[in-house]
Amino acid sequence: MAKKVSEVSWQAEEYIVRDHDAWWYIGLFLVTAGLCVLAVFLQWWTFLVLVILSAITILVMIFRPPRKINYTLTDKGLTEDKIEHPYEVFKAFGILKEGAHFSAVLIPKKRFSLSTKVYFPETNGEQIVDILGSHLPMEEVKLDFLDKIVNFLRI
Repeated sequence: MAKKVSEVSWQAEEYIVRDHDAWWYIGLFLVTAGLCVLAVFLQWWTFLVLVILSAITILVMIFRPPRKINYTLTDKGLTEDKIEHPYEVFKAFGILKEGAHFSAVLIPKKRFSLSTKVYFPETNGEQIVDILGSHLPMEEVKLDFLDKIVNFLRI
């Protein structure tokens, strides 16, 4: 009989790095410029500032490399670097595959809390699913609206 694994540790990046070609940057510039012209024409100064700050923020996020995060999954819960997430705060989990990347999505019990998305290497996948499955029910999860927008925009 196989030994039951009660702890698994791994390291993963905090988000998926997506490639951006010259057309992506041209598109960002054209959309930003178009919205700025509209804001000036309508004299929406607050909107103008918001558009400029949003474009700058997107560029900063694209050029910032993702952090490497150390994860540990035990019988008590998930530890993300030094932040502990006990199983009691989650009602279920699901597995997402985005291209070649796998992630576990932990669904919170609180209605307006954000889900916790944890990327993991395929080699640890079975152990991670086994441990999570012994503490939480597994549900089918899909990308939410915001994730679909982020994937579409490749940010």
